[in-house]
Amino acid sequence: MKNQFQKNEKGTTATLFPFLQLTTKFSRLGIILLIFIFFALPVIRLMWMSFSGENGLSFEFYNEILSDSRTWEVLGNTLIVVLGSMTIATILGVTIAWLIAYTNLHLKGIIQLLIFLPFVIPSYVSSLAWVQFFRSKGLFSKIVGLLGINIGKIDLYNFGGIIFVMGITMYPLVYMFTVNAFRQIPRDAEIAAKASGASSWTAFSRITVPMALPGIAGGMFIAFLGCLDNFGIPAFLGTPANIDVLTTYIYQQIIGFGPTAFNRASVLSMLLTLIALIVMAFQWMVTRKSRALETGKIDLKPRYILGRSGWLIEMLLWLFLITTSILPLISLVVAPLIKAVGLDFSLENLSLKNYEFVLNNPQTQSAIFTSLKLAGISSVVILCFASVFAYFRVRFNNGFLRVIEAFITIPYALPGTVFALSMIFAWMQPFPGWNPGIYGSIWILYIAYITRFMIVQVRSAITAFGQVDESIEEASEISGSRGRGKWLKVMLPLILPSILSGTVLVFLQALTELTVSSLLYSSSSKTIGVQVLSYQQAGYTLNATAFSSVIVGLIILTYLVILIIQKFVERKR
Repeated sequence: MKNQFQKNEKGTTATLFPFLQLTTKFSRLGIILLIFIFFALPVIRLMWMSFSGENGLSFEFYNEILSDSRTWEVLGNTLIVVLGSMTIATILGVTIAWLIAYTNLHLKGIIQLLIFLPFVIPSYVSSLAWVQFFRSKGLFSKIVGLLGINIGKIDLYNFGGIIFVMGITMYPLVYMFTVNAFRQIPRDAEIAAKASGASSWTAFSRITVPMALPGIAGGMFIAFLGCLDNFGIPAFLGTPANIDVLTTYIYQQIIGFGPTAFNRASVLSMLLTLIALIVMAFQWMVTRKSRALETGKIDLKPRYILGRSGWLIEMLLWLFLITTSILPLISLVVAPLIKAVGLDFSLENLSLKNYEFVLNNPQTQSAIFTSLKLAGISSVVILCFASVFAYFRVRFNNGFLRVIEAFITIPYALPGTVFALSMIFAWMQPFPGWNPGIYGSIWILYIAYITRFMIVQVRSAITAFGQVDESIEEASEISGSRGRGKWLKVMLPLILPSILSGTVLVFLQALTELTVSSLLYSSSSKTIGVQVLSYQQAGYTLNATAFSSVIVGLIILTYLVILIIQKFVERKR
């Protein structure tokens, strides 16, 4: 029987892809075994650890955790923060999505760029930016002072501050899922409703919202998981106020060590995962009857022309975007220029010593180098393996490949703290009696980054290959371009721009990653995010802020470099 990856003589052959012949030498069992070890085994070990007692399988740690009043306090804090943040994100995301999709706002391209800026910037950097923006004698107090209003320091180290910053960070996700859901609604349905005597509000509530519900619910669900998974904002704003959520509480359990620290942390991780699963089930229940209403083409034409009040709506929107996207980053860059916390922003109080300290500090330099190395190597490895898999997934779609894709999805679907803990259990002792020395070294970070971000590149590559018809490959072979020549001259120019977009996303996420790194780093492998957290926890706020400004610069520089590469590739194509 021919191998499943081969086609008959009339179709493409095994020589279509350079790695195909090598891949066909491995059995399904061997491939699944490798995928299982790297993607599924960590989760199984985590679950096992939560039931592992001194005398074998036991519920003792579940009983201990669930009978602890502190656990219920942390769960309550988590729900307050997550639900509050999701509410803010949903209101902002849906409102702005409706304005972009339905009205004749000007400069929509620039508006959308400003919408996504808070999401692109790491959450821990956003936390510091907002703290500096609202501090006494900060930029916000200076602006409102010009209006004759005297406002002192606005404290963000409380529930309100955490919810506000997290909501601002997550609303772009709701917007992203909702804007096209609005655009896909046939305008005929709304016109028919109004022709039947329905008011604009009735048409919106009875027609628009139900038909856009899958997109809105999807955005709310992703925002909920993003808030539930977020470690940076609660760590920077909640820990100083003794406000713990599940992510920070798990972190405290692990760094506190103790004979049962890992067991307790694994039980808390199961609780965190259970909450995520419950929300997934709820989202499915809400949207399962609405999916049939999703319709075809995206309509980009405005449906409502803003009248005399249009200038006011646009002014308020631009004021919101500038306040949430630009001014906090300006505060982040300017704040370290002041010699000490609390001083006025004046020429005699300005100094570059905070930036000089950060840039000349060996620990900071090592963190930058480590993060660049981790992000760069992981991105290249992911690019290679994800592209190979995506090609097979598109050209030879079958149950075997779908199972592999499901395994690859697991690490990214898990909350970051849960995934990091599972990596500890899996690689501290992969097999009984064998410790390969991976845990405590930089190698565990490589494995964690590659497995966690693999699916991001896979999705991007699947999209890229899906846009290239198989007849193009057949035509290139008929024309004499086979093997390497076909890929260099035909395939790569077609797929490279889309694949590079996924690589950029992987690189930026890996470069600024904090949640996983905070539990897996060692003294010799501190990353950028971990170093910022160390400065903040040690009380060096201005140093943390200065380093965060450097991170923003790195992100912008990386984006520009990749943009230049993409433009060069497109020009060559």
